[in-house]
Order: sequence, then C-alpha cells, then structure tokens
Amino acid sequence: MLAYLATKDQFLFDAPVIEDKVRDEVKRKLGHNVGVAEYNSWRNSLGNAMANLLHTTDIPGDAGVAIEYRVNGRAYRIDFMLSGRNASKRESLVIIELKQWTDIEFSELSDHVRTRIGGGIRDTVHPSYQAWSYASHLKNYNEYIYDSNVSVTACAYLHNCMDSRVVNESRYEEKLREVPVFIKGQSAELRSLISASITEGTGTALLERIDSAVIRPSQQLADAVGSMLKGREEFVLIDDQKTVLEKIMKASHDSLTGPKRVMIVNGGPGTGKSVISINALARLTGERLNARYVTPNAAPRAVFESKLKKIFKKAEISHLFSGSGSFTETPEASFDTLIVDEAHRLKMKSGMFRNLGENQVKEIIGSARTAIFFIDEAQKVTWSDVGGILIIEEEAARAGAIVERMELNSQFRCGGSEDYIAWLDETLGIHADNSHYFTTDRFDFQIVDSPTVLHDMIKHENKVNNKSRMVAGYCWDWISKKNPFLADISIPKFDYKATWNLTSDGSGWIISPTSVEEVGCIHTCQGLEVDYVGVIV
Repeated sequence: MLAYLATKDQFLFDAPVIEDKVRDEVKRKLGHNVGVAEYNSWRNSLGNAMANLLHTTDIPGDAGVAIEYRVNGRAYRIDFMLSGRNASKRESLVIIELKQWTDIEFSELSDHVRTRIGGGIRDTVHPSYQAWSYASHLKNYNEYIYDSNVSVTACAYLHNCMDSRVVNESRYEEKLREVPVFIKGQSAELRSLISASITEGTGTALLERIDSAVIRPSQQLADAVGSMLKGREEFVLIDDQKTVLEKIMKASHDSLTGPKRVMIVNGGPGTGKSVISINALARLTGERLNARYVTPNAAPRAVFESKLKKIFKKAEISHLFSGSGSFTETPEASFDTLIVDEAHRLKMKSGMFRNLGENQVKEIIGSARTAIFFIDEAQKVTWSDVGGILIIEEEAARAGAIVERMELNSQFRCGGSEDYIAWLDETLGIHADNSHYFTTDRFDFQIVDSPTVLHDMIKHENKVNNKSRMVAGYCWDWISKKNPFLADISIPKFDYKATWNLTSDGSGWIISPTSVEEVGCIHTCQGLEVDYVGVIV
C-alpha cells in the first residue's frame, strides 16, 4: 500500500506543501501518526532535494511518482518510486532510498555502516543494500512485477552527505555495482540514471497495478533450503533481518576466541525468523563452522530434510538439523553455533517420557560457543513450553555469556499479514489495535458452520499446488493409533469423521499429498507455511 500517488508534474506542483500531503495520506491510508522528525525529513528530502532533482525535461512529466510505499508489512516503506517505460518499451520502475545522513563511519558488520540514528551512533544497513533489498523483495514477492517482467532499478540518494569515501568504499563494491549511491552534488548523475530507465511516462497506471497486485512469494522457504545451503542466496533479508543475520555471524566469530555469546531474537509470526535461521546456517557451514539448526517442533525439520534428501546424504542432513532434546549429554562448547528456531517451545526435560536432562535452555547454551534463540512468547501452546526470554537470560548469566537482544518487527510472510495479526489480536481481545487495514480483498477469510464443508473447500484448494491443509486443536484422543479403522475426530451433527495424520505421514504431513484427507494438530504446524488452512475450532 502506498501513501502518495501522482505524476511527476503533479508532484512538482505539490512540492511546496508535500510534507503536509504525505503526512495526511500516511495517516489516512497507512494508519501511522507522523512525528516531527519524519515530517521535517519529508520537507527536506521531498520538497527540496527530490523536487530540485526532477526539475528537468529529461524525465517525462507524466512519469508516475509514489511516496512511502509500504513493503509487504507495516514497518518498512520505500521512500520514493518513479514509473514509466524504458527505451525498449518495457514497463520500468525506479526505487530511490533517501537519506539525510551527513557523517558516516565504517561498521564491523557486513553490508552495514554506522551513522547517527535516533540520537546515537548506530549500526544500520548500507543504503545500497537497503535499496537493493527492497527492489529484490518486490521482484520476489509482487506477483505483477515478476509475472510481467517489470524492470526494477534501485539507488540511494544521500542528499546532505558531501563525502562518499565510506559509502563507496571497495568493501561494498558488489552491491554498489547493482545499486549506486549518489551524494550531494551528484544530482546530474542521478538524473541520468532515472532518464535512462524511464524514457516514456505512463501516468500512475503501473504504480496502481503494483499496489493492487497479489503479494505471494515466488518460492517458499523449504523449497529453497537446498540451494541456500549450497551457498546461493534465495531469500533477500530486509533491514533488521539483515542486521540480525550479520550480528549472528559476528557473535559466532567473536566467541571462537572470546566468551560465550547468547542472542535472543524476538519476533512475531512471519517476521522472518526461519528464513534468517536457514540463511545463518548456510553462511556458517559455508565458513566451515560447526553449526546446527535446532527446533523443538519436528515438523519444520522433517520438511527441510525431505527437500534436502536429493542433494545431501542422510548423514550430512543429520549433522545440520536436530531436535532440542539432543544436548543432554553434549560436552561443553561442542558446537560453534546452535540456532534455535521456535525457542518458545523449549521444554525443561527431554526424551519421550520427559525424564532426561535438566533444562533444554541450559543444555543448549552449554553445548555451544554461540547460542541463538528465535522466540515469540505469544506462541507458546502447551503448559510444558518453558522457553522464555527471562529463563534464557538467567541461564546465559550463569554460563558467563554475553547476551544481546534484538527485535524483528515487520511481517513478510504475505501481503498485509501484520494487519491480519493485528485484526486477529483485536478480535480475540488480546489487545486493542484499530489502526489495522485488514480486508478480505487481500485475504480469503471465511467462517463456515460445517467441518464437512470446510474440509471439502480445503481439498478443492489443495488441487492447485498441494499447499492447503486441515488442522485442529488436540481436542480428540488418538484412538486410531491402536485401531486404524476408527476415526479420531467425530462430529455427528455434521456427519464428519476424520483421523489425525500422526500415523501415515508423521512430521512430514505438511508436504505429503495424502495428508489433505486427514487433520493435523495445530501444535505441530508452527513455522510451516500453507496457502490455505482450515481450522476446526
């Protein structure tokens, strides 16, 4: 969703009061209140820098202009976009990341710099990487862009910066080749890039098509795991996702010669925890560090292992993935890095009968030089789930580890997911949030009276790509375990009978074509993705 939409000529007409227009549209369309700093930044970046830049006949007056385009979530927005057609008559989009930075320093983190943000000097992603990640995200998630082969060009404009030595240093060369950075005094060069990409204006039509397009990943995480572990980047990490990954890498290297490290990464559903986890596993193993992906829930591991079995040997896969109860007798610091996904599902005791070990959090921290815990305490689903930030911090302190906490704030799973979560929380009375923009235009959300009708709908949707499943709370006993001819779930009023999928498909039920006939337990599907899910409440 974008805030401001106009042609270049209209933007120039609005430029003297653009900060007021954008503020009003951000509030109306995106539900965000605007602070003084952001308001002033629009005056400087839009009303002055961009307005002066676009005062040229080299860029068509009917080129489209979009300001504050929300990137598949509520937290991140593309500052400025121009649209039209290029010399080959191909639809073309130019993304410009605007920065008011003046003084910039080098960072120890890859693809990062240090500059003054929020009153202090902080690490932040390099503007070239940021613009590149936004462009890549659009190309990978916006259905209109990847189906229509829209040309996407990205750059960054640091219109207050007078020294380019840091941002254009050779360490950033790889991204700079794709996404250049322009500073104060380089407006002519930026104009040339825009005019080369947009030779013909088409009004706002392209931007409107992009804004209304379905947001759907061109590939899902599990399908890309094998490629990622071979060293190819499949999912682009954006802003704080990228920072978390680089801090994982730095902590893992620092702990080789220094004290233990523990990182706690807090994030809601769909904020990228699993994507970062697999990226980190790929990077660390690529550098020959002894790393392992750990999850208390067997289902994500089963899916990943199924995808990898054609690429790696079974023994190799077992060295990459494990359950959270595998460390009860592991010697101290046996692993360089343990990456724990769904850490809120950790238990005190391990083993089938919960009679092994002492405390999974303690055992994981003890087994690794660096332990990474991806956590969302709101997603605990049983009384035995004890993974929490407080217990992790306590065990880290006992182990003498350096602790760092980070937050993942924005939804990336699919278009408007954060709005859906906010709407759901409000509906269930978890907390009030009337700023969401959830609509059934972007989600197929229905409530039906009959589980029979619901299951038929899921079976119909599953025919498309085998990515639709039925789930339910564990409210029926598993009687088919002893007698496969009995139905576990029985709702006589609707003549509905079904069995749990525990016997036939086990932890790999989410990808087994036959499991659509059965019902999965909600406790086993965390961290997994489907297009349609039917939930029996």
